[in-house]
Amino acid sequence: MSFLIHKLYYGDYGESKNGAADISTQQTNKAEWPLWEVFIRSKQGLDHKHVGSLHASDAAMAIENARDVYTRRMEGVSIWVVESKHIHASNPDEAEALYDPANDKAYRHPTFYDLPDEVKYM
Repeated sequence: MSFLIHKLYYGDYGESKNGAADISTQQTNKAEWPLWEVFIRSKQGLDHKHVGSLHASDAAMAIENARDVYTRRMEGVSIWVVESKHIHASNPDEAEALYDPANDKAYRHPTFYDLPDEVKYM
């Protein structure tokens, strides 16, 4: 019985079928962790901003990993994580039809209102 041992060192990658280095991060394991989208609220901000994505087994692990990866300098005060499969987006090609009903509702725009002088920021 003979065994072939192929040792890889740090920075080495396996060879793919076409001879190029295979640096893919895809696992062959069927039980791959789900992808989570990460949103962070900064100390100065009032809204959460999308900062990136990560893989985690559950929401608690995703929050801990997001804290370690995206708030290393204590710049965040709140973290939201959402499993990517639960995010649905509109199609940019259909934007005109989607936003068309709002264009004929001029009362939604504050151009008809007189603001008092006391209101400085609006």
